[in-house]
Amino acid sequence: METALSALAALAQETRLSIFRALVRAHAPRAGEGGLAAGEIAEALSVPPATLSFHLKELAHAGLVVSRREGRSIVYAANLEAMLGLAGFLLDDCCQGACGTLSPCAVAATKSTRKERV
Repeated sequence: METALSALAALAQETRLSIFRALVRAHAPRAGEGGLAAGEIAEALSVPPATLSFHLKELAHAGLVVSRREGRSIVYAANLEAMLGLAGFLLDDCCQGACGTLSPCAVAATKSTRKERV
């Protein structure tokens, strides 16, 4: 419950939601690829660097964003596993349990994400 509340609170702000969506669009199927450097995010969303840094910190604290160093840049990527976990948590009691432990919608999303990683 606490993890879900943290993630939902992080996404309940316009700039952070825009950042997360931009990072989802920049996702790559292989680990260590894709994502956006902080400067690219700031430019794409017209967000000042200090403001962007604050929002990225909030998203990372909620577990929705991961980062890696590439040369002199820090590249940020959406943590899709965390988002799938959040969706699974929200849909866990779908259909009053008649669908099983996880909604067919969440299972389909998980399967398509796994296919992309292969």
